[in-house]
Amino acid sequence: MTDRASLEVAGVTKRFGAHCAVDDVSFRVRPGTITGLIGPNGAGKTTMFNLIAGALQPSAGRISLGERRLDGARPHRVLHAGVARTFQIPRPFAAMTVLENVMLAARDQPGERVWTSWLRPGIVAASERAVRERARELLDFVGLGAMIGAPARTLSGGQRKLLELARALMTSPRVLLLDEPAAGVTPSLVNAIAERIVALHERGVTILLIEHNLDFVMRLCRPVLVMAGGRLLLEAAPDTVRADPRVIEAYLGGPAR
Repeated sequence: MTDRASLEVAGVTKRFGAHCAVDDVSFRVRPGTITGLIGPNGAGKTTMFNLIAGALQPSAGRISLGERRLDGARPHRVLHAGVARTFQIPRPFAAMTVLENVMLAARDQPGERVWTSWLRPGIVAASERAVRERARELLDFVGLGAMIGAPARTLSGGQRKLLELARALMTSPRVLLLDEPAAGVTPSLVNAIAERIVALHERGVTILLIEHNLDFVMRLCRPVLVMAGGRLLLEAAPDTVRADPRVIEAYLGGPAR
């Protein structure tokens, strides 16, 4: 499903005027891993995601996927390079069905080109059938197969997270960025989301996720990256992260005891 390219962040800085939201951060997301990115509010995690995804451009540094530079690329170029993301608050097309929402995420559909639609309608029809079948498979995979005809507005918050995951997977990403996949989700759906992430990992998908639910992160992620004050504080295995005095101080706001 993916190739074996590393996502590399090298000396990345992002300034907003006098404020430095990300300060000379470097790390590598190794192929086939589930890597966690944690830190207290204001640590720079979401800014880092936005930099990787092309929604923001770095003030300094380099971001690359394998040999391909991503820094300076717009979001659609980053997506075409193979980096897809979800958002903390999913915003599906509420009036469209669950299936239609996923189908819309398919890349490079022949029907998007006017001349192909007019001159080669058979190719367009065949492509749409393939896209529809792929969307059904992904909805089955995330556990929404029974809701393909339901309007997206009828989904719960957790189900919208699963729909967002299916939409991201529809782009066949090399690297998947998950922004707080467990936030605001019932415990039963947290487990379902965790199971889908593990299944993606078993398929070889490379995942970088932000999450405030530390139990969720410690259960799934190897390694864990910790940011605080815009800087990378630590990269380590979960048990090491839990015991590190700097991490405790960053989360509790005072010296570890």
